[in-house]
Amino acid sequence: MRRTLLLLIAPALVAQTTTIEEILVVVNNHIITRKAFQQSVEQQYSELYRHFSGKELDEKLKDAREKTLTEMVDTFVLLDVATENNIQDNAPTEKEILADFLQRNSLSESDMEKAVRAELGLSLNEFLRMQRESTIIQNLLWMEVFRKVPVEDQEARLYYNEHQAEYKKPARFRIRELIIAKGATPSELQSAKETLAIIQEEVAKGTSFESLVTKYSTSPSKGTGGDIGWVDKGLLLQSIEDTALSLKPDEVGNAIETDKDYILIQLIGSEQEGILPFDTVKTQIINKLREPKAENARMHYLQAQRLRANIRYIVPKEQIIGAG
Repeated sequence: MRRTLLLLIAPALVAQTTTIEEILVVVNNHIITRKAFQQSVEQQYSELYRHFSGKELDEKLKDAREKTLTEMVDTFVLLDVATENNIQDNAPTEKEILADFLQRNSLSESDMEKAVRAELGLSLNEFLRMQRESTIIQNLLWMEVFRKVPVEDQEARLYYNEHQAEYKKPARFRIRELIIAKGATPSELQSAKETLAIIQEEVAKGTSFESLVTKYSTSPSKGTGGDIGWVDKGLLLQSIEDTALSLKPDEVGNAIETDKDYILIQLIGSEQEGILPFDTVKTQIINKLREPKAENARMHYLQAQRLRANIRYIVPKEQIIGAG
């Protein structure tokens, strides 16, 4: 016998469309439609195909529909709990999330919208909404579950003592650089040599190296007085690193010649290779030790919130997750 479908129209859509969608699940005052569920399943499939293959992929695909449905239900459940506790008040706005993404990825808004649609099949507004919801839920779980999982200082220190290789810090240094471009012609090269000689004379007289950088350097770093910040050993030219590590603070080294430039550097400071102190990494270790413990607590918390919520499967769950 043909199954009778319960068809509803979402109130927010009434003024915009007459399309009627099949409702699968009602979670408090939220609805999960077949269209929304299928879109989420397709996104989950796409993600799995990107990261897995072979038998591992086959196993994950078996549970993808059920996992997707559970996550959709839990999202609405937890968002309502977050609303009850005003958790969303401290979450960044969608505008702030967008600005952060654009800055961190050096993208324009139009490029980001194209990337989101191509990779996830979502509009930019949908993506930003989901990112904000995810942040709200993470904040809720942090406050209600994660931070309440106890980890003793003694346990954290024991882990630190047994895993010190994880907390090695490489040797690093901080320098000012003054770069003189050699140019492309013999006259430009001669001019560069003369400039270098003038600078070296000024250094010998005790003239501020930073002022010399501002006056003579052809590098963009002249805007910071040549200060390029802390650099881990192994990231710059060997000749620069060797010179930097042979200097004392505030000392200026001999000129370093490359194919294109003459380089003078002044050491600002250096640090030897070592182990980060326990107090520096204590919070990091505690959070790491909390993770496996918190998973069990998270599942109990989720189950308790599901029981509090009004979850109604309009279409039986077995039929939803079993449909191909």
